[in-house]
Amino acid sequence: MKVKIYHNPRCSKSRQTLEILKNKNCDIEIIEYLKVPMALKELEDILSKLNYEPRDLIRKGEDIYKTENLANTSLTSNILMEKMILNPILIERPIVVFNDKAVVGRPPEKVLEIL
Repeated sequence: MKVKIYHNPRCSKSRQTLEILKNKNCDIEIIEYLKVPMALKELEDILSKLNYEPRDLIRKGEDIYKTENLANTSLTSNILMEKMILNPILIERPIVVFNDKAVVGRPPEKVLEIL
């Protein structure tokens, strides 16, 4: 089975996580999620495997997080997921999915937990 990595090549943590996967000789599917946005079902599946709520996977330091007032606690999970799909820069990275498990590679060595 392939290991999926939702990857941003400009991110050092993402590159380091990918390198760990390569060193483990994994069969890797690289998804550049900034170029190929996720479908809602895909995001829901990832959140389920991570055991995260949408807010847990949002990058709070991004400008759009502030301009869209995504810190507002009255925003529903559906609204947050919609914002993440429309603005994938908001999604924490890298995300690695293998079988029924997923992990955010921060630190990159965290990926070893699911291999």
